[in-house]
Amino acid sequence: MQVVKIGFVKLGNIGASRIVDLLLDERADREDIDARVLGTGAKMTPEHAADTSRLLDWDPDLVVITSPNAALPGPKRAREMVKEKGKPCIVISDAPAKKAVNDLKENGYGYIIIPGDPMIGARREFLDPVEMSLFNADVLSVLTITGVVNLLQEELDAVINAIKKGGDVKLPQLIATAEKSVERAQFSNPYAKAKAIAAYSMAEKVAELDVKGCFMMKDPKEYVPIVAAAHELLRAAAKLAYEARDMEKQTDCLVRMPHARTGEILKKVKLLDKPSA
Repeated sequence: MQVVKIGFVKLGNIGASRIVDLLLDERADREDIDARVLGTGAKMTPEHAADTSRLLDWDPDLVVITSPNAALPGPKRAREMVKEKGKPCIVISDAPAKKAVNDLKENGYGYIIIPGDPMIGARREFLDPVEMSLFNADVLSVLTITGVVNLLQEELDAVINAIKKGGDVKLPQLIATAEKSVERAQFSNPYAKAKAIAAYSMAEKVAELDVKGCFMMKDPKEYVPIVAAAHELLRAAAKLAYEARDMEKQTDCLVRMPHARTGEILKKVKLLDKPSA
């Protein structure tokens, strides 16, 4: 069996970067892929991006780069290094990365931009490690339940399968809007679907508020309530997302899509059913 080597470069942090590599091998028994992760912690300068060379020494078949704002110099340097090695590269980023779309298209990169993966309220008067951790937990809840996780899984697996077949590899180039993401979650109840769209849309608003509070306001008496409000809104979005998932559970219609050992995506709906192709 051919084993596809996937390298993940995590520059800085977005919600999706916490789990993107784990989405491909949730039970740690998949036999057709091997993954390595290079992380730079919270920082994402060009100097940090230079460590991408260490991952490239492993000679991966595919490189996935996650970062906030892919238009910044650090993420740009990382993907340029991947391109210089002739490796296919997929960029996963947040709403500010829309500014880089033309550059990404012109240079043949794949990209998945997630507007519902919001910026954190990074003001010293407000943000401490506990608040940071809770924010990321809520982001993950929203992204997971509203279909972004399904979208990432399916798009990355499609590229992996193309590499295994040895043909042309088409990289995804898409913006994961609320509607596109929620479709991947396959809700059966239209009210659950509506709740999921609402939760994702709330997360997008969180990003707007935190950008305002972090960059556009100067007085702490003004910006601290704004970033606090953004985090409260995200918490409400996570609760609403769980309500949507619980509605699917109540009718035993929750879709699950585990990987087989061979990498194939299986599917089941009823809790006591076995997943199948």
